[in-house]
Amino acid sequence: MKHGLHLTSHFEAYNRRPLTLLEASCLLPTYMASSPANHEGFHKFFESWLTEQNQHLQELISASRNNQHTDDSDQILCPLVERVVSHYHNYYHAKSLSTRDNILSMLTPPWRSLLEDAFLWVGGWRPSVAFHLLYSKSGLQFESGLADLIRGLSTGDLGDMSHEQLCRVDELQRKTIREEREMTENMARIQETVADSKMVELSEAATEEGGGGDDLGERVESALKHKEEGLAEMLLKADDLRLRTLKGVLDILTPMQCVHFLIAAAELHLRLHKWGKNKDEQQHHV
Repeated sequence: MKHGLHLTSHFEAYNRRPLTLLEASCLLPTYMASSPANHEGFHKFFESWLTEQNQHLQELISASRNNQHTDDSDQILCPLVERVVSHYHNYYHAKSLSTRDNILSMLTPPWRSLLEDAFLWVGGWRPSVAFHLLYSKSGLQFESGLADLIRGLSTGDLGDMSHEQLCRVDELQRKTIREEREMTENMARIQETVADSKMVELSEAATEEGGGGDDLGERVESALKHKEEGLAEMLLKADDLRLRTLKGVLDILTPMQCVHFLIAAAELHLRLHKWGKNKDEQQHHV
């Protein structure tokens, strides 16, 4: 069984260095590149991205059904998987541009539902969730294909992962969790600076001056700017880990297993978004 998709070099380059603003802007729709600081621009981009993700989901489902036992399945599936990963890649490029100019909106995005907000980690999905998703889908497919597996038949899906693959997944999971915990601690240190001596001094000065004048306002902006820069750096690093985790998992799987994993990821993302929006709408009418 052939393991590891080994995504093309232009994806791997993203892991080696941060994206420049010029490179990111070249990948964005005109309405975003011309106004990166406008969070409504990214909102439009995100809605369009969701529509494309749903289209990719349908392609993945079709591919999983039509290429189960064909000799040329890898040649058909690999370009599709790379196209889907490129779609994720484009999302994080776009997000990196908006993050530098509008970090607060990107950390608590108003275009997401309250349900999604409850599960956010540094402005997005927790990287270790990818492994829970993999194990959950693998377990479900193992149960449904158990009869074939007992007869020695290969199902080719996530329920048919080899011992070597499981060991590599475990190693990647441990590495990812270490990085995730380190980032969580770094994020905590940044959040604790909200009560540092400078912020306490400025809040006291605002009380004494009855709200503060132009000079105080400039000092506040200066203090907050430094903190926002720290938050932006953390979000960029978190997004980098998210993308590296996704590609790391896919590199372990066969092309058909990649298709099944990407189906599960898209389904969970799209359904959670829809369920959350429905709950928000219901609460709005209460």
